[in-house]
Amino acid sequence: MNQYEIGAARVGIGGPVGSGKTRLLEQLIPRLMQREINFAVITNDLATKEDAERVQKSGLIDPKRVRAVETGACPHTAIREDPTLNIQTADELEREFPGLELILIESGGDNLASTFSLDLVDYWLFVIDVAGGDDIPRKRGPGVLNCDLLIINKYDLAPYVGVDLEQMKNDALKARQGKPFLLTNCANGDGVDAVIDLITESVLFKREEVI
Repeated sequence: MNQYEIGAARVGIGGPVGSGKTRLLEQLIPRLMQREINFAVITNDLATKEDAERVQKSGLIDPKRVRAVETGACPHTAIREDPTLNIQTADELEREFPGLELILIESGGDNLASTFSLDLVDYWLFVIDVAGGDDIPRKRGPGVLNCDLLIINKYDLAPYVGVDLEQMKNDALKARQGKPFLLTNCANGDGVDAVIDLITESVLFKREEVI
């Protein structure tokens, strides 16, 4: 846990373009509400606020609890090299919403080398999808290896894109060396409750112990 453990836990969501990060976010939101977790959202985009506006207009969450960061450069710069803008935005949300327990920080789509600075987040998810190829875990990119939780999304598409899902799972198991990974279908929410369970167990419960 980093310096923000006494305040809201900060959880990053990263991964390549099209892997399903925003769809995961949209599936997380109603489930977090059902569990009565006090949370807010930050999205990162290169030069637009499109993802934030999509979430704000979804009707899933109070639009004031969703903020956008325009990175102005490759998305990884604002979550790894210089996360100042995200840190400032998270601080603003904590001041505006006292008692905030969790801030979800979604990165813009990036490559397999994208990682989060631990100055920014306490825990981070890396989302890949089977349509990107079953060799992704074997490539052992920093995102796959270093994230706290690897999410293999769109697993239902495996038969249609020629992916050996069992091999992909075995490769992820070897590459991750004991760190967790989960399969999800963010189109219908399958597997998303297990994501929240891990966030709760790994971050929120530990935060309560510190307080």
